[in-house]
Amino acid sequence: MALVLATTVGRKVIDKTGLTGKYDITLKYTPDESQIAMWTPSGVPPPPAPAEGSGPSLFTALQEQLGLRLEPKKAPVEIFVIDRAEKPSEN
Repeated sequence: MALVLATTVGRKVIDKTGLTGKYDITLKYTPDESQIAMWTPSGVPPPPAPAEGSGPSLFTALQEQLGLRLEPKKAPVEIFVIDRAEKPSEN
């Protein structure tokens, strides 16, 4: 679920719940414009934004429906640095 949330909010999500195992969940929320754009394939116009007040935001739904909360924090993350790239030589 952390991976799906990270893709949806466009940030790294670290699971600190301590929960293990598999869960079957249903989360009902209204995505904001940035979340809609993230899931719309490139070259396809995004659908119209949902009507204001049509449903809870992702963050509200997480807390009200699942008892989970996303908190912004600073944490170390792994990065991959490419110093240079070259075309492969012909064999």
